[in-house]
Amino acid sequence: MEMEAPEIEQHEIAEIEEFANKREAMLNEIGKVIVGQDRVIEEVLIALFARGHCLLVGVPGLAKTLLISTLAEILDLDFNRIQFTPDLMPSDITGTDILQEDAATGRRQFQFLKGPTFTNILLADEINRTPPKTQAALLQSMQEYKVTASGRTYPLDLPFFVLATQNPIEQEGTYPLPEAQLDRFMLNIEIRYPDFDDEVRIVMQTTSNAKPAPQKIMDGPAILRYQELVRKVPVSPFVVSYAVALAQRSRPQGADTTQFVKDYVEWGAGPRASQFLILGAKARTILQGRYAVSIEDIQAMAPSVLRHRIVPNFKAQGEGITSLDIVNRLLADVKAAMDGKAAR
Repeated sequence: MEMEAPEIEQHEIAEIEEFANKREAMLNEIGKVIVGQDRVIEEVLIALFARGHCLLVGVPGLAKTLLISTLAEILDLDFNRIQFTPDLMPSDITGTDILQEDAATGRRQFQFLKGPTFTNILLADEINRTPPKTQAALLQSMQEYKVTASGRTYPLDLPFFVLATQNPIEQEGTYPLPEAQLDRFMLNIEIRYPDFDDEVRIVMQTTSNAKPAPQKIMDGPAILRYQELVRKVPVSPFVVSYAVALAQRSRPQGADTTQFVKDYVEWGAGPRASQFLILGAKARTILQGRYAVSIEDIQAMAPSVLRHRIVPNFKAQGEGITSLDIVNRLLADVKAAMDGKAAR
């Protein structure tokens, strides 16, 4: 295979081949429990190995919790689930100080009791059901991998991976995530209804006595090693320019922005979108056993990276144009420009 500069070392090529084999094993084990949802599973794995976090959007009953708990099982990671509710407080998720008495001395002192955030994989179920103050309590842990409580900072065990869910239908009594917090999530993954054949298999599998037992494929140290490997995947300046062009041309204030974006976009994607496009494409590349990122990898990642970072304006909402429609239009327009070797 012809590789792009910078070149990847021979021992790293062997690691990538091993990683691709692990990916097949992971998919096989997840497939014992989860029927279909191949795209969702692939993107969750991409986010995990790119050190990102995911927002899963789908109606109840689509096995979101089961998917994440199964992933934790095959990766031998600790897993916690938090059901977000309107009365949930920040200390309920990060932890709190409690007064403890030493049995030997009789002295009392405060001791920090760790909350459910102290885990490897955290499922924040229906995150938009809790007030912004509690939503924001996750921000430091997602960005800095640590928790601050009562003036003291506690590091989280790595790897640390947050998956938050939202119900797209029932919006009464919810607190929509602000754009700044949405931007913290690498991917916004839409989970759709299964097709007919998959739903038949789901019903057959879940209404019998059989209980699948997925096997462990790797552990925390191996995940950290593969996360480092993702960063080493080569990517050409041309591919980086394409990713940056997608993000920049989503901004209505840009000099090279198309009239379509100016007409229908309130706010476009920031620089974090370009970074996540590249990191996601790198993870996708080595998960498939390849050694260099292509334009196709960027295009595959664009919907989930950009969907929640582009805010349609009032005119777009009135005409039924969604952020995903805008992303698809960007892919068509920027591809034409890039084909002509004009990134700008």
